[in-house]
Amino acid sequence: MSVSLRKARTIIRKTLENGHEMELKPLSVVVLDAGGHVIAFEREDGAAPGRFAIAHGKAYGSVMLGMAGTAQMQRAEAQAYFMAAVNGAYGGQVVPVPGGVLLRDRKGAVIGAVGVTGDTSDNDAAAALAGIEAAGLTGEI
Repeated sequence: MSVSLRKARTIIRKTLENGHEMELKPLSVVVLDAGGHVIAFEREDGAAPGRFAIAHGKAYGSVMLGMAGTAQMQRAEAQAYFMAAVNGAYGGQVVPVPGGVLLRDRKGAVIGAVGVTGDTSDNDAAAALAGIEAAGLTGEI
C-alpha cells in the first residue's frame, strides 16, 4: 500500500481543519511517501515562508529512520552525537522533534510520513493525527 495523492490531500485538509478547531497558529503540512518524496504540501496564509523546510525535515527524519518525531527527540536528548551524525548523513534535512508522524498501513508497514509545523511541536503532532485518522491510516507520533 502507498499513500495516494487523494489520501495525502485528505490528510492535509483535515490537519488544517483540526488546527483551526484547536485555534493553532497557521500551519504548514507535507506528506511524503515511503521513499521520502513529497506527495503534497500546503502552507496556510500567514505561515512563515520557511516552514516547508521544517515540515519536510520532521517528516523526512521520520520516514528515513522509521522513527517518529517524539522518538527522534528522545534519541537526540540521550545521544546527541548519534542524531548529529544522522543529520549529517542526510544533508541536514532531519528535524528531530514532534510533528513528524509516521504513516502506517493496516499491517503496520511504514508507507510514508507527515510533517506539520507552525505551532508547538506537540500541537503540530496532534493536528496531524486528526488528518491521518480521517484518511483511514494510522499515525505514530
